[in-house]
Amino acid sequence: MIEVMDKAGIEPGFANPVFDSQDTFRRILDACAYVGRIQQLSCEAPAIGPLGPAAISVCLTLADFDTPIWLDPASDQKSVRDFLGFHCGVPFTGAVEASAFAVVTDPARMPRLTHFRVGTELEPQRSTTVLIQVPSFTGGPAVRWSGPGIQHDIAMTIDGLPAWFWEEWQGNHELYPLGVDVLFTSDRAVVALPRSISVEC
Repeated sequence: MIEVMDKAGIEPGFANPVFDSQDTFRRILDACAYVGRIQQLSCEAPAIGPLGPAAISVCLTLADFDTPIWLDPASDQKSVRDFLGFHCGVPFTGAVEASAFAVVTDPARMPRLTHFRVGTELEPQRSTTVLIQVPSFTGGPAVRWSGPGIQHDIAMTIDGLPAWFWEEWQGNHELYPLGVDVLFTSDRAVVALPRSISVEC
């Protein structure tokens, strides 16, 4: 059965698509360059289903027809599919390992990191970028990050992640230059966690 896109019910995307996508992209780059710094997004984007404004802004900026996207069960809703399909032209995949981009809005039930695509030795960039929407960047257990983009090390307290996440992240880091990259979003803010970053609990 083919699911029909109801274009009449689709929310608008960025108010100024060119300027807003450029500004969001610059802030994502800043998040990757200055790892651990919270980047506040200045553009206005709607919340769609369980996806908040920052998650939607990242999708509008990074997702396109060339990035197969996987939605976790919590975000796999018709309103989300219609919005991303209309504004980004993304193909959807039900296979985690086939995704170039993955959206997680229920991190407590997210797949293990080893299930995502980690790239190949010839093409390490062909890995999954995992967008994980969390309740906040405070309130979680303290974890120290170190690596490129961090002068010494930094303590992060991201809330809502599964108990196994940081141990598995360290395994992901040890695959470098292979491995997944993560963008955490919360409300209107984003924090980047590149595969090059080591963690210590």
